[in-house]
Amino acid sequence: MRIKHSKYKNTGLIYELLVKQIAADTLSKRESPALTVLRKFYTGNTTLVKEFKLYDFVLKNKGVGSKKAESVLSTIVEISRKLDANSLKKQKYELIKELKSHYDLEEFFSIKVESYKPLAALYCLMEAQATSGLVDLDVFVDNKTTILEHLTQSKLTNKAVSDTLIEEYSKYDKDLRLLTYKILLEKFNDQYKDLLPEQKNILKEFIVSVNSSTRLRNVVNEEMIKLQKEISTLKENVADKVVKIKLEEIQKAITPIKNTQKVEDNHLVSLMQYYELVNELRNLWKNHK
Repeated sequence: MRIKHSKYKNTGLIYELLVKQIAADTLSKRESPALTVLRKFYTGNTTLVKEFKLYDFVLKNKGVGSKKAESVLSTIVEISRKLDANSLKKQKYELIKELKSHYDLEEFFSIKVESYKPLAALYCLMEAQATSGLVDLDVFVDNKTTILEHLTQSKLTNKAVSDTLIEEYSKYDKDLRLLTYKILLEKFNDQYKDLLPEQKNILKEFIVSVNSSTRLRNVVNEEMIKLQKEISTLKENVADKVVKIKLEEIQKAITPIKNTQKVEDNHLVSLMQYYELVNELRNLWKNHK
């Protein structure tokens, strides 16, 4: 899946355009509707304002070290996931509606903005986090590279950014590491189209949560709880007593990770195997209905 940039939904870009429009209106000695729009939508504690502050933070932070840049980016992306998506969607709709009542949108969005590239990259990166599907990893790396270059004010190569991800993954179990390498270096959907949706989702989390162990642990725990419940439901449809006992043992083995623990390779590998088992049980149950 390729995430496309939308100027109409990029609150950071719209803010920069409003500022430029205000300057243009002022130089032309006329009242600026853009000032009214800015005050209406970019003040207070709305979801839109909260998202805009993420863009603003990136634009204002330049010349930081590589480690801080990675930390800034991972924190911003993590915060963006917690924003109320429905509320944000409605507020963006109202913002565009207000702009349309004052300006020709095509003309308004044609104004050049110096910081367009990092703003567009951050939009795509946050959208990639919000989507349930798997994004094109080449695009993911491109966007991350753009933002890190802005933050560090130094030129990076896509290979360097990929290498930092691979360095993190190299700490994991061989089988999982090899699988992750393939995900990074090949087009995921073409090579792994037969994986279950649950497996794709957890692999996506593994990729994008590399700098957030808390988030990854929470996701893994949520999935383990779901698996426990589903195995409990499905085993009721299994007639073989020996199989039932085995399923009970597996159910007991699926235990959430403690807050003091890190997500280890065995947790992720086990999850992949549990998904396969549950899928087989689903198919058995369907065939016997």
